[in-house]
Amino acid sequence: MSKIVRSMASLLILFVFIYGLYIIMHGHLTPGGGFQGGAVFASGVALFVVAFGSDYLHKSLKEHNLSVLESSGALVFIGLAFGGLAVVFFYNFLVGSPIFGHIPAFGSNPGDMWTGGVIPFMNLAVGLKVLAGLSAILLVMALATNVAEVEE
Repeated sequence: MSKIVRSMASLLILFVFIYGLYIIMHGHLTPGGGFQGGAVFASGVALFVVAFGSDYLHKSLKEHNLSVLESSGALVFIGLAFGGLAVVFFYNFLVGSPIFGHIPAFGSNPGDMWTGGVIPFMNLAVGLKVLAGLSAILLVMALATNVAEVEE
């Protein structure tokens, strides 16, 4: 790619990553959530592959690390789901807890990050799983096309 594409991509990738994390963390307050934010984050990885090539990405990002990140996201989600099992499965047990300063369990508190209880953590777990999974798919596809070019 040209120097213009690489320099613009290096500026935009950081903003794409931050916006993806923003969508993940504010999914219970605004439209979006873990899956949408993870997909936005993975689109930043795709921009990275297009601008800098798969060799540069493969040096800094390993499939094993993405697999560990994806598995940890799934384990966190399952752990939070079973954490509320005292009442019912997926019970929102962190709403109104002293961990977040005794936020009332009932009533709206718009714009407050911790009124969602366990939901922001579940969004984060799903976001980790999606961003790692989609990034791993992009990495494998980029490396496969690179191998195919070498064989020709």
